[in-house]
Amino acid sequence: MTDKPSVDVTKVTGRRELRYESFDELLADAEQQAGAETVALGNWSKGQIFRHLAMAIDTMIDGPPFKLWAPLRWLLAFFLKKRMMARTLDPGFKLPKSASAFLPPETSAEEGLELLRKAIERIKGTDDRAMHGGLGYLTKEEWDAFQLRHCEMHMSFIVPKSN
Repeated sequence: MTDKPSVDVTKVTGRRELRYESFDELLADAEQQAGAETVALGNWSKGQIFRHLAMAIDTMIDGPPFKLWAPLRWLLAFFLKKRMMARTLDPGFKLPKSASAFLPPETSAEEGLELLRKAIERIKGTDDRAMHGGLGYLTKEEWDAFQLRHCEMHMSFIVPKSN
C-alpha cells in the first residue's frame, strides 16, 4: 500500500454513479478508465481496484477464503440479499482477517486490468458458481448481480482528473 493517510471511504464525495448490466460493461469501463487521466478517491489506486475485482470475480468460481457462521449467512441472505443485488453496495465494509488476501498490493493499472480481463473471460466461460462466503448459495444470476454491484462500488472511486 502507500504511505498516504487512510481515507474514510464512507465520507468520500464526488464518486461516479454506475450501473453495470454485464461483465462486458464492467470491462469496457475499466478499459476506458485505465487509459484515461483519473484520480482514485479512496485508499486504492485504479490498479489495486482492478486487481481486487479480479480476485473477487475469481472467488465466484473458486470459492471464498472465508465463510461466515451458517446461521449468520442465513440471516444475511434473508434480510439483505435482495438489497445487495439491487443497489450498489455501500463503501466501508471491513473484511474479516481471513479475507486479507483480498487487500490488493500495489498494482499498476495495466497489470490490474489484465488480471480483470482474465477473470471476466473466465467467469463468462462457465455457469459454475461457488458458495458466497456471506450469503451462502446463490444462483448464477444472483451471484452475477451481487458481483456487479460490488464492482460498481469500487469503480465509482475512479473519477476523471480535473484540471
